[in-house]
Amino acid sequence: MFDFLSTLYPWVKSLHVISVIAWMAGLFYLPRLFVYHTERGGTGEMGELFQVMEVKLFRLIMNPAMVATWVFGLMLVFTPGIVDWSEYWPWVKAVMVLVMTWFHHWLGYRRKELIAGTCKVTGRQFRLMNEVPTVLMIVIVVMVIVRPF
Repeated sequence: MFDFLSTLYPWVKSLHVISVIAWMAGLFYLPRLFVYHTERGGTGEMGELFQVMEVKLFRLIMNPAMVATWVFGLMLVFTPGIVDWSEYWPWVKAVMVLVMTWFHHWLGYRRKELIAGTCKVTGRQFRLMNEVPTVLMIVIVVMVIVRPF
């Protein structure tokens, strides 16, 4: 049924990696913008500048990259012979991708709170949350490349 995906595999894999890189760039940068926003520019001209930067990053780069990552990732999942679901690594990777997607949406809610002036998260907490995508990325890459189990 999905045999045509086998011939597209190199293209789909390439597009998946490209979209993951774009998504990860946003996941690394947006919390950093939130740190600056909360610590240096919550109001006035700087606050407006941070809001524009955050909205454009989230809507124009991160959202499309996340959707593309999911679309191309699911195409890879449905490509015959690529994923062996009897092993544990694809399940661990899938859980990590779900957590990364949750983190993406968590950032989206914090962005709305920052715009509304109701965000209770501190710059220090955003710095800590900035490590979340790094940990998820490490686990995902090890699962896909090393396939430890």
